[in-house]
Amino acid sequence: MELDLNLPSPASAPVQAPSAVTSDAKPQRTDKHIWGVYMFLVIISLIELYSASSREVTSSAFGVLGPLMRHGSMLLAGFFIMLGLQKMHYRVVYAITPISVFVAIMMMIYVLVAGEEINGAKRAFTFIVTIQPSEFLKLTAAMIIAYIMSRNQLKDGRVRDRAIWISAAVVGFYGLLLITQGLTNTLLLMAISLSMLVIGGISWRQVWNLLMAFVVVGIVVLGVSVLLTSAMPSSGDAEPVELAEGEVVKEEGIMGRINTWVARMDRFHSDGRPKYELEINAKNRQEMYAFMAQANGGLFGVGPGNSRETSRLPLAFSDYIYSIIVEEWGLVGGMFTLLLYLWLLCRAAAIAGSCARAFPALLVIGMAVMIGYQALFHMAIVTGVFPVSGQPLPLISKGGTSILVTSIALGIMLSVSRHAVRTGSKKQEIKDEISELPEEIRGENLTSFN
Repeated sequence: MELDLNLPSPASAPVQAPSAVTSDAKPQRTDKHIWGVYMFLVIISLIELYSASSREVTSSAFGVLGPLMRHGSMLLAGFFIMLGLQKMHYRVVYAITPISVFVAIMMMIYVLVAGEEINGAKRAFTFIVTIQPSEFLKLTAAMIIAYIMSRNQLKDGRVRDRAIWISAAVVGFYGLLLITQGLTNTLLLMAISLSMLVIGGISWRQVWNLLMAFVVVGIVVLGVSVLLTSAMPSSGDAEPVELAEGEVVKEEGIMGRINTWVARMDRFHSDGRPKYELEINAKNRQEMYAFMAQANGGLFGVGPGNSRETSRLPLAFSDYIYSIIVEEWGLVGGMFTLLLYLWLLCRAAAIAGSCARAFPALLVIGMAVMIGYQALFHMAIVTGVFPVSGQPLPLISKGGTSILVTSIALGIMLSVSRHAVRTGSKKQEIKDEISELPEEIRGENLTSFN
């Protein structure tokens, strides 16, 4: 590792093992802005989940409060996760990253083999609560790229080429696991990974090489998946999926997913007519009712609990909850929600830019990018910018796994904001932080804004 930390030689000042180091520096306070964004999102989540869950009320033993109680219990669990993680030093995240990656991969493989089918694909399994491993894959993707990049920092601010290719291999393998879950998850994974690598200091030449590697990996993944699917005998029990009038196919394996993607793209482009002129049918009712909800909201909305479309919009409480937010709070409320996620990205950038070491900077950016991109994908789908797909709105949509993963990411961001030493700190504090870190991640954050 080529580092220039201006420290005495090991012979004159031996470095203590991380467990033996005691620093006199007190932890900083956690970032108030992250907590502020979190509290606003929780308030919006409780109000809108209650409003958007009318379809679930009849199936609840607690009546109208059932969906809210379930959702509130997951938010409470996430809150305690955040409290625990903010007290934990970020070096623990580095230590558990390989284990976390292994566990996430094993969960995903188990789901692909014996998981519960949701919307035409095996996506989840039940362990106390329903767990969707794809959410953990996105979280651990950000963690492992921060892990790889921080171990391959050069003293001029660049990263070694091998870090690029290792990261591309990881993203390719993750993409192979996620492709059966949906194309959006795979694209989201690539966007998170590429953003982290660019922020981490790779050159434009390396960016181009990485994009080419992603294209090649994507072609190989699709090719292998198609060959394997065509070689397997049909089970005959897959869900039928309508592609066009009078045309029905079985959504089975990767070919079924490809047919679904093609159908959604065709519907997205339509025939050039405005959306309000199209007839509502079983194939387009989700997006059409979502558009109607947003149009009904106007500038200031119809008020909390007064949504007209929540009772007939499928998945109003999860994949389409942003349309209910816009209907009840109007364009103003929709923009405010968008700004909360953008402000989270801005605060992560500010924290990363002031970190003295590279690993915490990459880690906090990775967590924020994961949350922010997922929110942007959700909003783009709901507003018709992207074709229809399923992505929860972080911390707001119903979903135990999504809430827990978002809470973990926020807790890691709080840990970095509390324990990472700033570039303007005293030299002794910087030396203490270096002594507490494993040798391979002591690299200086040369992308610092200070």
